[in-house]
Amino acid sequence: MSTKCCILVVQANAASGMAVHDACKLKFLELKAKRNYRFIVFKIENRTHQVVVEKLGQPDDTYEDFQKSFPANECRYAVYDFDFTTNENCQKSKIFFVAWSPDSSKVRSKMIYASSKDRFKRELDGIQVEVQATDASEMTLDVIKSRAL
Repeated sequence: MSTKCCILVVQANAASGMAVHDACKLKFLELKAKRNYRFIVFKIENRTHQVVVEKLGQPDDTYEDFQKSFPANECRYAVYDFDFTTNENCQKSKIFFVAWSPDSSKVRSKMIYASSKDRFKRELDGIQVEVQATDASEMTLDVIKSRAL
């Protein structure tokens, strides 16, 4: 009977996804509340099996800087604080969550990122828009603008 219990516990943990490093939540709160960062890029550390902060974008960084932060052949998660003006000429901001999974990345990596995404997003309270991209053309500034309005 104890073997069955252990198997069930392992399966439950596997289903919940990767662990999330505390720095991910702290830096996200700083982006959201204090606007200390324009964006944050996260990666899953294979060694520790947890999501960690890979890069912090400075408040004056551009969307182009954000796009350059993604590796061509590896998956990543990211958040971007997008400032824009509405059709009514109001200044607004929305926090985007980007799930980057290029076609050229390893299948195992794509599976790990896909299965962990929802759990990770739940840790980041305040995300307003999600973008899933397999190619740079799926997350251009025009795409972000159209999703913000």
